[in-house]
Amino acid sequence: MSSSTKPFDYNKFKTSKDEKLMLYRNILLPRMIEEKMILLLRQNRISKWFSGIGQEAISVGSTLAMLDDEFILPMHRNLGVFTSRDMPLKKLFSQFQGKANGYTKGRDRSFHFGSIEDKVIGMISHLGPQLSIANGLSLAKKLKSEHKGTLVFTGDGGTSEGEFHEALNLAAVWKLPVLFLVENNGYGLSTPSSEQFAMKDFVSKGPGYGIKAQKIDGNNILEVYETVKDIMSSMRENPEPILLECITFRMRGHEESSGTKYIPQELFVEWEKKDPVVRYEEYLLQTKIISEDDIKYIRKEFADYIDEAIESAFDEPNITVNTEAEYADVYKSNPHKAINPKSEKKTEKRFIEAISDGLYQAMENDDKVILMGQDIAEYGGAFKVTQGFLEKFGRERVRNTPIIESGVIGAALGMAIEGYKPIVEMQFSDFVTCGFNQIVNNLAKLNYRWGQNADVLIRMPTGAGVGAGPFHSQSTEGWFFQTPGLKLVYPSNPTDAKGLLVASINEENPVLFFEHKALYRKIKEEIYDDIYSIELGKGSYVTRGKSASIITYGYGVHWAKELVERNGLDVEIVDLRTLLPFDKEIIEETVKSTNRVLLLQEDTITGGVIAELSAYITENLFDYLDAPVVRVGSLDTPVPFADELEDNFLPNVRLETKLNYLINY
Repeated sequence: MSSSTKPFDYNKFKTSKDEKLMLYRNILLPRMIEEKMILLLRQNRISKWFSGIGQEAISVGSTLAMLDDEFILPMHRNLGVFTSRDMPLKKLFSQFQGKANGYTKGRDRSFHFGSIEDKVIGMISHLGPQLSIANGLSLAKKLKSEHKGTLVFTGDGGTSEGEFHEALNLAAVWKLPVLFLVENNGYGLSTPSSEQFAMKDFVSKGPGYGIKAQKIDGNNILEVYETVKDIMSSMRENPEPILLECITFRMRGHEESSGTKYIPQELFVEWEKKDPVVRYEEYLLQTKIISEDDIKYIRKEFADYIDEAIESAFDEPNITVNTEAEYADVYKSNPHKAINPKSEKKTEKRFIEAISDGLYQAMENDDKVILMGQDIAEYGGAFKVTQGFLEKFGRERVRNTPIIESGVIGAALGMAIEGYKPIVEMQFSDFVTCGFNQIVNNLAKLNYRWGQNADVLIRMPTGAGVGAGPFHSQSTEGWFFQTPGLKLVYPSNPTDAKGLLVASINEENPVLFFEHKALYRKIKEEIYDDIYSIELGKGSYVTRGKSASIITYGYGVHWAKELVERNGLDVEIVDLRTLLPFDKEIIEETVKSTNRVLLLQEDTITGGVIAELSAYITENLFDYLDAPVVRVGSLDTPVPFADELEDNFLPNVRLETKLNYLINY
């Protein structure tokens, strides 16, 4: 990319003298911090640094154009966002050095954190998710009628991610006041723009989404400041998303160790003439807004401030490892608050009706409960769980989405940060693969990383037995079972479905709620008419017995129960109900009682929930076993379509043989 060397026209902007001085102090501070960090890196006192030298005008100008209570979602090279929000340098340097006093207690690096107090939501290494979170934050403000905008950054390389499309499209459809700011520095690490995209500029993308787009010089701090200020002022009154492309250049490598050899060196010569700090300082001197003595004074003030903060961080002791504390922060602690039915009245309901009942009553009780998903409004969802909800609760709370998964999960996280309880329906749990990153890297890790709970509930219609083939029948719980920070709930009957769903809605951690499609209309029982809850993490006994234990969940409960009742077996059946975290107490109790264990899951046999249960029992309860732990699962193949093939795939055809082997061992 090339740059025009034409001098900045600072005089055409209406910025006052006081504002110009304020902007100078704010753009100088991150530059001086960056220079200090590069020096420390050369001295081997720090390990890594992502430099934003050359791009400071964008971070500083846009941040100062925002209201203090408006959210900003920055990226790697946006130190100026944090300093312009007056976040304490001592705490920032503790964060950079991985010390306990940092924002993540040493658990994450650089700008991978947020501060609700400062209205800053940090990024994760996977580019793109912050864009959808901005949508959720903005939607929450819009629903509260607060007339606030949201600013989210992305690099030009990051726009190649699918999340960029999902986020802009959703913001356009919902008319969300989000400013999508693209820092176009010409490179995605080492890959030039010519190998990233074919269009001329990002302004051309705006009309494709039905949104306004604008391009400015990202090295002119007054242009950035005035442009963003005008955009945000308009956006607060007339909510709509806007795409802003800021042309700039980074004068260092992607991160310091990568160097800059892959970039034509003449570009550095050309862009040095447009240094946003040097050129602005020259302008202030020429117009006598500031003097050389003023500059020396400010630089001395900042140098002392930076040195004190850095040395304070270096003086902090290394982190004292506390394993108990590490575990304690994986989930936000929120003890179960039981909801008991006010009346003993019961009505017979099918599994699907119990789920619908729980959702409906939870929405009646709390107007912060918001439903989002494909076809959930007029159509009532693929399985009609939310039929009639639109008429009762309105379109603001029952929100159809485009065909997106990652974008809606990210938006749900933004809403949760703002105090809402978003419930996302996956049309089929198989489709959650398209939102996998948001779940395992954002939702699951947020509380552990910087203490922000992510109480998003994702409903997951799952399972086989309905002749739906490889992409609508998978058991997907195993994909998430090894991810700390998530809670996985899997009811097997209408009573549990309603009670566990209500508890999941009240849960302050991310929950994946699995609903077996084949059970939706197949089973029914009397359940309480009133709202009630069942504590997560607690298994239950389906039958009691002495000859063996079957530990299972979901449809496995019904296979096991049918076999035991048909043959009159003295077998104990345990329904896990919650898979993560699973109930170790009930497992220990049943193993000690029967001394023989069969583990049953619908998922494929290799890996998954019962593999971990087998390992847990073998390692911790081996002395109580009179026979090997037996596992029964589906074949290690994709789920087939034809009924005969699907029957052979599922574990039920092997269950009786395996149970007889266990009992007679």
